[in-house]
Amino acid sequence: MEKIIVLGVGNILMQDEGFGVRVVEELTRRYIFPDNVQVLDGGTLGMELLRFITGADRLLIIDAVNGGGEPGELYQFANEEVKAYFKNKVSMHELGIQDVLAALELLEQPVNDVVVLGIQPAVIDVGLELSEIVQPGVVMAAARVLDILRSWGINCLPHT
Repeated sequence: MEKIIVLGVGNILMQDEGFGVRVVEELTRRYIFPDNVQVLDGGTLGMELLRFITGADRLLIIDAVNGGGEPGELYQFANEEVKAYFKNKVSMHELGIQDVLAALELLEQPVNDVVVLGIQPAVIDVGLELSEIVQPGVVMAAARVLDILRSWGINCLPHT
């Protein structure tokens, strides 16, 4: 059975920077995932994520993404696009993810499928709440995560 990791990253103390973590909170609050799917709050762990990701067949990263678009715009990158995106690092945790993916390649345990789902942040400043323009993106991104998982043959059940 494939090992699938859904990983929300970001700093929840920096408003929109915490988007990935907020999406993971929404997903775990609303859905039940099969045993082969781990939904993780990666926060700002960086290279420490290696122990959680090693052995994964598929990895879905949720993050605040500076793609140059309008605040609140959702982005999705897959496989080679992910490597190209991480060449232009925006924040410290992205450096960690790039390093983790490179380390997995060196260990000859690369992840077969990597998808990054992100949102263009509006406010990166001290604060616990997402900005008003980014907040609706949590539900949209959660729905997109479920769509991606379905495309991988994974069905998630809502909590009753």
